[in-house]
Amino acid sequence: MKTIEVNLREANYNIYIERNITNKIIKYLQENYNNKKIAIITDSNLEKLYVENFKKTIEENSFNTKIISVKPGEESKSIDTLKKVYFELCDFKLGRTDLIITFGGGVIGDLGGFAASTYLRGVDYIQVPTSLLAQVDSSIGGKVAVDLPWGKNLVGSFYHPKAVFIDPHFLRTLEKRFFNDGLSEVIKYGCIKDNSIIDELINYKNEKELLDNIDSLIFKCCNIKKIVVEKDEKDFGERMLLNFGHTLGHALEKYFNYKHYSHGEAVAIGMVHITKKSEKLNITEKNVSKHLEEVLKKYDLPYEIPEINMEEIYNSIFLDKKSSGKNISLIMIKKIGVGIIKEVSFEELENYI
Repeated sequence: MKTIEVNLREANYNIYIERNITNKIIKYLQENYNNKKIAIITDSNLEKLYVENFKKTIEENSFNTKIISVKPGEESKSIDTLKKVYFELCDFKLGRTDLIITFGGGVIGDLGGFAASTYLRGVDYIQVPTSLLAQVDSSIGGKVAVDLPWGKNLVGSFYHPKAVFIDPHFLRTLEKRFFNDGLSEVIKYGCIKDNSIIDELINYKNEKELLDNIDSLIFKCCNIKKIVVEKDEKDFGERMLLNFGHTLGHALEKYFNYKHYSHGEAVAIGMVHITKKSEKLNITEKNVSKHLEEVLKKYDLPYEIPEINMEEIYNSIFLDKKSSGKNISLIMIKKIGVGIIKEVSFEELENYI
């Protein structure tokens, strides 16, 4: 088992990476939450695939558990779904010393983590991420949120889990599109911090070789995020680098009502688009965007921007978390492996997006 320690001023926790990790989770629960109630927040697909059996295993070890299941997909990351989760937690009479487990992808981690941060002013939770995107990115760092009609992640908080348990075994049941969706975030880490990640992805001969080595890639990405978050927990400086491709990506997701592009697909387009722009401005070395297109194409990820109304896109970007009213922090790369943050006024945004 690989372990990464996250050490912050007010929160310390471990990320555990191991295949078939259920026994480790049970041991952790016995050591830290014996005789406590446990609410498992998941989606209806995972409930049938994994969570029903996971619940039985927990109950065999004397825990009182309840499954709170929501509809899969970004639409569940809403205030309406959050209210339903609160109702279920109240109905279960979950107390402040009890525990929430988020068992799912990025939507479940964000929704469940935000519920944990606000219900009774804060209840402990642990993350069991099941998608590649959640395993390498969203389950780590304490960002939890829900969407509003005006944009993504507009209501949220920083609330760290007590532990993160990553089992690459869950990835075997992911549809190829959603596995590749997570690879977009892996590629992001390679672009901003570690060019060896891109080299590895380019050189894998087939899907089996990639899956055989996915544990190592997950570890690399998690370790990058741990280092960045420890330096800048609240996202005012270096942590912004993790948003490479996300400014346009989030706007594209909203533009198509979260139905046309997955998160990773939108981010992939965002990474290439801003890199092409920054190449023209001599911020980025020439042909970097072509190298980025090469790895995205290999894993069936889109990289060409569709026909869109750019005025609507700019309106979405104005509400972006990295906006300070008149300016926005845009993330670019000088070359593969070297990310930078650039303050740009909204008047000159068209030159970059």
